[in-house]
Amino acid sequence: MSVWYDQAKVRLESECKTIKGQKERAMGSAVRDALLEFCRQNEEFAQAVVQGGTFQDCMAAVAKGVGGSISDLEAYRRAVCFYFDGAKVKLQMAIELEPVQTEPNRGGLLLNLSDFF
Repeated sequence: MSVWYDQAKVRLESECKTIKGQKERAMGSAVRDALLEFCRQNEEFAQAVVQGGTFQDCMAAVAKGVGGSISDLEAYRRAVCFYFDGAKVKLQMAIELEPVQTEPNRGGLLLNLSDFF
């Protein structure tokens, strides 16, 4: 990992422990984990997290104007924009309907031993 990522990780993990506010605490660990993943993906973003505002201020910006709920994606977008104005978060989802193969097909011969009695 990069030096910026390591510094961002230390900062986010330590500041996450001191979050104030009910909504902020409820979302804090999920937002922290998403930010760490974004820091891992992009060193420039990791640098922005290290040099930017506090995680408490970030979470206050995420929670601002939130009524009873907010989607995870919207929370991550707000957090990313707090540290890097104009950044975008993309979500890609996929579904796989193929059955799970429990055992590899070995291509052998299946014998019923009762046929030999």
